[in-house]
Amino acid sequence: MDIHLLLQPEVQKFIDDNIHQSIPVLALKKSPLADVKMIDLITQIESKQKAKNKLSKWFSTSNIIFPSKLSIEQTSSEECASYKASLVKGDSLIDLTGGFGIDCYYFAQKLKKVTHCEIQEDLSKVVAHNYQQLKQFNIDCITGDSLDYLQQSNQQFDFIYLDPARRNQAKEKVFFLSDCTPNVVKNTDLLFNHTSSILIKTSPLLDIQAGLNELKNVKEIHIVALNNEVKELLWVLEKDYCSTPNLIAVNITKTALQKTIFSFDDQGVANLSVPLQYLYEPNSALMKTGKFDSISSLFNVKKLHQHSHLYTSDELVDFPGRKFKILQSLPFNKANAKQLLLQQKANVTVRNFPISVDELRKKWKISDGGSKYIFFTTTLLDQKIFLICESV
Repeated sequence: MDIHLLLQPEVQKFIDDNIHQSIPVLALKKSPLADVKMIDLITQIESKQKAKNKLSKWFSTSNIIFPSKLSIEQTSSEECASYKASLVKGDSLIDLTGGFGIDCYYFAQKLKKVTHCEIQEDLSKVVAHNYQQLKQFNIDCITGDSLDYLQQSNQQFDFIYLDPARRNQAKEKVFFLSDCTPNVVKNTDLLFNHTSSILIKTSPLLDIQAGLNELKNVKEIHIVALNNEVKELLWVLEKDYCSTPNLIAVNITKTALQKTIFSFDDQGVANLSVPLQYLYEPNSALMKTGKFDSISSLFNVKKLHQHSHLYTSDELVDFPGRKFKILQSLPFNKANAKQLLLQQKANVTVRNFPISVDELRKKWKISDGGSKYIFFTTTLLDQKIFLICESV
């Protein structure tokens, strides 16, 4: 990828003029520019299309160069990167797995000096160029193996950040931190030689207990969801820390940031109840914690069943998730089938229920959407019920 060729005014104009064009349609055309291949133009257009909602600052800034579409899909969103930046403190940070540099940009809003390490030379050059376009001048871009850079350096950082690649040399997915690149488990001592604080991003699919089994000195584990979809786990390691870590569930929405903090060892005590006036469904970050009994005691709400993970109360409480007023609570049987037949359009959810959403929709001819919500679930008496609700 030749940055200088891509920055030619006629190239940038072609990209902007075709930003809403279908990629398959573009792929059938020849490049209108003699010195730029069509595949390079398509890469820029396709990646910029992907960035429109996820990376709006990059999308709206002139003369930004984009990597492959896959790199855009794998990078942090601006919202998640901004949340990461809220976790670091001090003056300096080094990012050992810089990638497209979204996280570094937001770290640089918080800290005086940030170092971006990237082993791919072309990507490192693109990121350095983009930081200039974004007018972010407190980031140094280093090309090469970041662990080699650390080993040859005497520099101390207030934070070290890394997002280990979750594929091995054969491009196969791996599921343990020790199999990721770089191997943070093997190199923890090296990292702590250069800092007292480490921030690690991992896949949301990583089992939290498995991560704790591999890592040492874990102070906090942040489960980060964006608009109720868990995007990443963040692990804060502090040198010599040996107490129980906190488990922090975060859901970033367009209007708020929902945050709930548990001690990892907190078991909580859940009270069970029949459905009351209000129904609560935890957000996805809260669900990922697995602290279902602790949720009950922390928010003073009662569970419908030990395994349903739906909660209820007589008084409306401030709850990190979806909140509903229960309009009807009915046993799931033939006698009540007419109530389902009346619900021609509704949002259907099942929790601890033997029939899938698709089967229920097909059987009762309920189309998706509308203002009504129907929850099919099981009560503390093991009775199958459905709850017709409205959002509050």
